[in-house]
Amino acid sequence: MLTEVKKQLKVSLLSVKYGFMREALNKASLFSSIFFMIINNSCMIVQWIVLFSLKDNFGGYSFKEVLLLWGLAASTYGVSRFFFRKSFNLSQTIVSGALDNYIVQPKSVLLSAIISECEPSALGDIIFGYIMYFMYGFKIHTFILFTLFTITGGLMIVAVAVILGSLSFWLTNSDQIADVGNSLVTNFATYPDGIFKGVARMMLYTIIPVGITNFIPARAIISFNPTLLLINIGATILFILTAFAIFYRGLRRYSSSNLMNARV
Repeated sequence: MLTEVKKQLKVSLLSVKYGFMREALNKASLFSSIFFMIINNSCMIVQWIVLFSLKDNFGGYSFKEVLLLWGLAASTYGVSRFFFRKSFNLSQTIVSGALDNYIVQPKSVLLSAIISECEPSALGDIIFGYIMYFMYGFKIHTFILFTLFTITGGLMIVAVAVILGSLSFWLTNSDQIADVGNSLVTNFATYPDGIFKGVARMMLYTIIPVGITNFIPARAIISFNPTLLLINIGATILFILTAFAIFYRGLRRYSSSNLMNARV
């Protein structure tokens, strides 16, 4: 079992490596996309500079804490898009029959499908995320936590995308549901959770798990709490297992489109 996991991990890393190499053939385009992604994210901070010039606190967050929240949002987004770009187009892959390309391979169908492409500009999000973290304040233990939460948050975002994308096995036009769901996870991640109340707040910790990918990690970094760390890791594992279960349950219903073009 352990040997199979190692083989799958090795194959997955090679797939990401070669995907990045394909995108990096045009170095000018690569570096410009990364640079402009950082600039784009930086522009969004301007609104918070203006808001905090009027008020010292928003939803229980100071300006530095909002920077930390933005850092987590950017870095988790970057990890999910750089390593697992195709997870956000899973609906289209299923509906178009392109999933056939991965079924013929002696590897995990799901992993093969979602790591087959990378998004180089997402490196700009990861870099921006760490810039925001260093502006918040560097400490060894918070740096380790930030990196851990970047990974778990990215994986959870991917798991949500897989769950939503897998609905295409049962529903027609579910790609619209997936697009809306993925957008909600991204859009709510940069706002302090204290501004949300009642049902909206509850949804952000369940249906739209921004609370687990961003809010809990931010709280754990600001004031370390082992319970919050365990909740984040446990929830991430649960979402990943759920994503795999739903995808492979739906795969039983998949009808081949005879697009038997094995990827090289």
